[in-house]
Amino acid sequence: MNLKINEIFYSIQGESLYAGLPCIFIRLTGCNLRCSYCDTRYAYEEGHFMSIKEIFDHLSQYHCNLVEITGGEPLCQNATPFLITQLIEKGYTVLIETNGSKDIGIVDSRCIKIIDIKCPGSGESRKNDLENLNRLSISDQLKFIITDKQDYEYAKKIIHSAWPVPYPVPVLFSAVDPLLDHAILAEWILADNLPVRLQVQLHKILWPNEDKGR
Repeated sequence: MNLKINEIFYSIQGESLYAGLPCIFIRLTGCNLRCSYCDTRYAYEEGHFMSIKEIFDHLSQYHCNLVEITGGEPLCQNATPFLITQLIEKGYTVLIETNGSKDIGIVDSRCIKIIDIKCPGSGESRKNDLENLNRLSISDQLKFIITDKQDYEYAKKIIHSAWPVPYPVPVLFSAVDPLLDHAILAEWILADNLPVRLQVQLHKILWPNEDKGR
């Protein structure tokens, strides 16, 4: 069983509640969306096929048990759920970052799912599968990438229509640099007393001039 891999690299987890931790990233090739602010366009097509064994052989060079499956959109490849289960069975803690347009129910329940709900500023909000909100478990996370006040209000509406406070999973808000200053987003969150976590892309602070492999 093969998967098309764009890159595998070892770095610092830059987003999510795991931010700051060493992590192995497996970036899969292919995505079904074309978000306006996408910073991994190189993963749309570039990549080479690797077997599950070859992937594990590559991972063995790193002394780390935290792995994130990312993309692109990882669930565009049929073998991704199998890879996730194999990683978990080998003792890895596995995160998957997914764009929210694919059914996360096909993923092993032991995997930590980080769903990126698309706001209007992405140009792809119509493709959200909002049923995924009902498929989240307590260990999962929900993320919104915000470009402007319209996106912020959209994100609030999605959350409030789905759940009362307290939310059953952590909710993360991130501003798109340079379209929206994180300080402005912070002011909106405080003004609304919104129980969400403001996050920045830590890897872009650490390595601002590097696009791939970070």
